[in-house]
Amino acid sequence: MRAYRRLLKYVTFDTMSSETSETAPTTAHQFDLARELVDEMKAMGIEDARVDDCCYVYGSIPASSGCEDAPAIGLISHMDTVPDFSGAHVNPRIIENYDGRDIPLGSSGRTIEVRQFPVLADMKGRTLIVTDGTTVLGADDKAGIAEILTAAEKILQENIPHGRICIAFTPDEEVGHGTDHFDLQAFGADFAYTVDGNAEGEVVYENFNAAGAEVTIRGVNVHPGAAKDIMVNAVLTAMEFNSLLPGAEVPSCTEGREGFFHLLSMQGTVEQAKMQYIIRDHSRALFEHRKEEMAMAAQVLNDRYGEGTVQLVMHDQYYNMVEKIKPHFHLIENACAAVRDAGLTPKTFPVRGGTDGAMLSFRGLPCPNLGTGGYACHGPYEFISAEGMDKSVEIILGILRRYAKRKRES
Repeated sequence: MRAYRRLLKYVTFDTMSSETSETAPTTAHQFDLARELVDEMKAMGIEDARVDDCCYVYGSIPASSGCEDAPAIGLISHMDTVPDFSGAHVNPRIIENYDGRDIPLGSSGRTIEVRQFPVLADMKGRTLIVTDGTTVLGADDKAGIAEILTAAEKILQENIPHGRICIAFTPDEEVGHGTDHFDLQAFGADFAYTVDGNAEGEVVYENFNAAGAEVTIRGVNVHPGAAKDIMVNAVLTAMEFNSLLPGAEVPSCTEGREGFFHLLSMQGTVEQAKMQYIIRDHSRALFEHRKEEMAMAAQVLNDRYGEGTVQLVMHDQYYNMVEKIKPHFHLIENACAAVRDAGLTPKTFPVRGGTDGAMLSFRGLPCPNLGTGGYACHGPYEFISAEGMDKSVEIILGILRRYAKRKRES
């Protein structure tokens, strides 16, 4: 079965995760797809396929004869879709022999415009899968699941030489909890790849260092007619806080390896205001400096209005996986070679975000990220091509073939 056919089945499952839930998984309906995947894996011969109490799907394919000493390679994708745009009642549309023009999305009033997504110019003649404009497609990351299982099916049906293959599908990646309950020992891989990128042929091993920050500002509220030298307006103080950060170091003004401060939300009254930020930088040193700048802004305002006016709480979220990948750079070399074998040019660049692979890398499982062939994720303009998915399957198989010839590191 071609990977895109699997994708069309998987997107019918509502797997939206939740940012407010404290359960694991954050939404119970993620189990619906998890159980479907377990059944599918068992049907193709992955006998140990199972789903645990936290909705993590695991399964493995034993090494073929003569490849028992090869490293165990893991393949990982996530089942959930973003909570901030609907992933329920997905109604995908298949466009065969795409003509290279703008794509109206049903009766939603939305259109995928070539000027906004110039990659479409390279997709003329392909089979595209798009939304009806009212939901995400869910190719992020059900395309990765489809590609992994299509590669697994080919391995089993065609007796392609391979070392042990470890498969995992996780919940709650989109809300930052995709690895919270990941059982590395049960997974059993020596190295792994997340299949959760964009263009086919992507091989990503650099990501942001990331932190979150919550700023709470306590004001002094008195009658405005008698407020001189007494009132401290918490909302205005919040605006002052933001003005103390570098104004051009925000997402809309940065690219490549440039970091930023991103104000996610601000709400408040004269009495109290709260602000939520994320802090990002590829350089660990600059990342630490950004946190120092936040602390300095808080101190300036506390000196100005009184200690305790500003409370700043920061917490690190994840780190740049490159420092964990470099000692095992064969992961990148073999992936890039597999991309070239598939007739593509490898795309390696610092991703302006994070991956579950980054968190797993710092837990001891080096884990770069591969592209799926999908674009414009997290919204109604999401699209993917059947041919791009085919190439991603081919790249996965190429990686597994290369590791079948390699001895496990001592």
